Amino acid sequence: MKSVPLKAYPRTQSRRNGARKLRAAGRVPAVIYGRQAKPQNLEVSAKEIGDLIHRSVSENLLVDLSVENDARAKRLALVQEIQHHPLEGNVLHVDFHEVTEDEKVVVLVPLETVGEAAGVKNSGGVLEHVVFKLKVRALPKDLPEQMVVDVSHLELGKSIHLGEIKAPTGVEILGDKDIAVISVALPRTEEEEVAATTEGEAVAAGDVEMIKEKKEEGEEGAAPAKGEKGAVKPGEKGVAAKPGEKAPAKGAAAAAPEKGAAKPGEKAPAEKKKK
Repeated sequence: MKSVPLKAYPRTQSRRNGARKLRAAGRVPAVIYGRQAKPQNLEVSAKEIGDLIHRSVSENLLVDLSVENDARAKRLALVQEIQHHPLEGNVLHVDFHEVTEDEKVVVLVPLETVGEAAGVKNSGGVLEHVVFKLKVRALPKDLPEQMVVDVSHLELGKSIHLGEIKAPTGVEILGDKDIAVISVALPRTEEEEVAATTEGEAVAAGDVEMIKEKKEEGEEGAAPAKGEKGAVKPGEKGVAAKPGEKAPAKGAAAAAPEKGAAKPGEKAPAEKKKK
C-alpha cells in the first residue's frame, strides 16, 4: 500500500463543544496513538481527508502524517477508524495508528469478486457473499487495499473457502481456512419459502399453546381471578376452598367447629337424656 501525505495540527479543544467548533470551521477532530509516543489529539482538514477517502478503493489508508510544530517531520500511520455522520455521511472523527516500516500490522481488508459464476450463469444459482472482509497481517508497504477473488469457475452448490484464496506476496490471511467465504446456492422456490414460513408460524403457535397449558397446570391453588366467585378483595381475609368444596360466600366468616362436633368420618355423639 502506497502512503499518501496528510497535514495535521495539534488540537487543544477536546470537549464536545470544541469538536463542534472544529467541524464548523472545516476541520475534523482526530487522535494518533502507537508504540512510538503517547496518544495525541489532532485535527485535520475535512476536505483533505474527504478527498483521500473518495480517491481510495477502501478506507484502509496509509498516510505520511506531518504534524505542525512536531519534532518529527513525518509520522507513518494507518487510518484505523473513521466515524461518519449516520445521515449526512460526512467524516466526524479519525483514528490514526502510528506504525513503523518494519512492523507487521493486522487490518481488515474488503473482499470483492470478479467474473460471473458458472453456477449463476448456467444453472440459475445465486451468488452468496458470506464474508465481506478478511483479516490480514503484513508490513505497511505490503498491505492490499482490497482482496479480489475470481468466481467465474464456481459451479452450483460449490464454495470458495478461506484457505483457497491466494494472498499477495508478503500478506498472510488469518482465520479458519475451512470457512466458506463465497458460494453459489440454488434459489428457493416460492412454494418452499411459503412452506418454511408456514412451518415457522405453526411451531411458534404450538410453543405458545404448550406454555399456556403448562402455566394453567402449575396454577392450581392460585388466587381466583377478578370477579370470580370466592375471590378475596384486598384487606379481607379469606378461606381457601379445598378441592371439591365451594368457596365461602362473600363476606361470610368461617364457621368455627362446635364443641363436640364430629370429625370427618366419625359419628356425631348422641345427646344426653335429661334426668
